[in-house]
Amino acid sequence: MLIGQIALLIAALFAGAALFVSVAEHPARIEAGPEAGLAQWKPSYRRAKFLQGCLALIGGVIAFCIWWRSLNQLWLIGSLLLLANWPFTLLALMKLNRRLESAEPGPEASELLTRWGRLHAVRTLLGLGAALAMLAALNWRL
Repeated sequence: MLIGQIALLIAALFAGAALFVSVAEHPARIEAGPEAGLAQWKPSYRRAKFLQGCLALIGGVIAFCIWWRSLNQLWLIGSLLLLANWPFTLLALMKLNRRLESAEPGPEASELLTRWGRLHAVRTLLGLGAALAMLAALNWRL
């Protein structure tokens, strides 16, 4: 099922990018201090938001379409987990993202960056869960 493999690839790309940010890029920002961390976060976020948003949307819609035709619940789970990044980002992260975009270096920026890292970890878990569900769906034999 080529389309399923494409959906899994997209979910894995989302999960891999989110995991990289959570375990490497963002901890390095925090370690660099609020001034350097904030200076790096702003252009990184500006570039990544489109990519991550598209991956979540496209992968989630493809997985949903596969579920619609196959009725394999694992595709629905993968779809919903990947698509959940949209409402989670809009409800839990968007206000914080806007504050970081306009923040100046200092203690508040440090606190905002730390909080952002914790919330971004949720996006990572959603992406990993989606990829695992889709992998299981591809290997499911009826």
